[in-house]
Amino acid sequence: MNKKFEKLGFYPADILLPKKADMNKWAVVACDQFTSEPEYWERVEKTVGEAPSTLRLILPEANLKAPNVDEFIADINASMDSYLKGDVFETLKESLIYIERSQSDGKIRHGLIGMVDLDQYDFTPGSGALIRATEGTVLERIPPRAKVRRNAPIELPHVMLLIDNPEKTVIEPLTAAASSMEKLYDFDLMENGGHIKGFKLSDAQIDAVADALEALCADDAMKSKYNVSGVAPLLFAVGDGNHSLATAKACYEEQKKGKTPEEYLALPARYALVEVVNNHDDALQFEPIHRVLFGVDHENFMTEFQKFYPNAHEGKGEGHVIEFVWEGVDKFITVPDPKVQLAVGTLQAFIDEYLKKFGGEVDYIHGDEVTKELGGKPGNMGFLLPAMGKEQLFKTVMADGVLPRKTFSMGHAQDKRYYVEARKIR
Repeated sequence: MNKKFEKLGFYPADILLPKKADMNKWAVVACDQFTSEPEYWERVEKTVGEAPSTLRLILPEANLKAPNVDEFIADINASMDSYLKGDVFETLKESLIYIERSQSDGKIRHGLIGMVDLDQYDFTPGSGALIRATEGTVLERIPPRAKVRRNAPIELPHVMLLIDNPEKTVIEPLTAAASSMEKLYDFDLMENGGHIKGFKLSDAQIDAVADALEALCADDAMKSKYNVSGVAPLLFAVGDGNHSLATAKACYEEQKKGKTPEEYLALPARYALVEVVNNHDDALQFEPIHRVLFGVDHENFMTEFQKFYPNAHEGKGEGHVIEFVWEGVDKFITVPDPKVQLAVGTLQAFIDEYLKKFGGEVDYIHGDEVTKELGGKPGNMGFLLPAMGKEQLFKTVMADGVLPRKTFSMGHAQDKRYYVEARKIR
């Protein structure tokens, strides 16, 4: 094992890939997508048929609350055992994989597959861990997901970690070298998922990645990017799959109980397979997630908002600018001298208080037009938020601990990670 990775919380991994599978049938989209579209998963089922597939190794979250969910999980674990014993996989020892993913918009996203040390990850807001959550973790979401992972012999990642690397020193050199690297796979993804290629890094390339990552968490890098010094560095921020990684952490903590440090530090479950993507990758787009309130009186809402933020005023100005929409009204409100980094944090703090006091419901909406349409109906209000700049993500996590929930979305459902690689966790 390359010793340089020990202080980075990120390592090459023993990665499992299928030997002879039809890759188009093997790879399926992340289990937390299309949860309200059962017809999507029905089509996937028909496409896969009897072929070896990651569909047999995951539980689509559309089935997470099914009455026979325990049967689903037992079948998944049995399939994992069968694939391991049946010689479906080959193992790439201590490897990193560089991937190129063609998205539905034609852009290519670049990533790096390896494993993270869960002892170096903490989803607690304000944590000083090397690997941190970007938004608040809903603890109630972990137990049902833990049921799936608890007895599983292998894991399949849909976690995407972001690095703040505007200089493009970690992943981008691999893009330039891809034509001379060992190609592991190259195929179209089902259900309009685009295309994916995977390349194995050489020992020299692995060494260069370690050096580049180490430079990102040096104190001078923290000072130049975030204007802080002598603080715990932030190297990886969870961009997607926060609850999946939190579940991996919870299951590892369960396994640690009753063991000596020597025993639990050697557990395969100490690590989790992830994809690392540069926050400044040109294909990575942050889209705002807007809010719509249902069952509220807009006059009362505005009165209470003014009490909560006495300096707030109509129109665009210096501070956090939010677009308010209700029946026949569409206007901008500015909150000067905000106490948090992002406008969504300013708005969400008040919405939480208001709903607690007066009741009503909130929904999180993608798209300006849909938000305006819903917000303009009687008894509703819509709030359109500005997109978060990429340069704000790491600064906000450093300053505020985590982002407000549902701050941003990264791409369309079909552009999310597809399961290709796996790793033994027992």
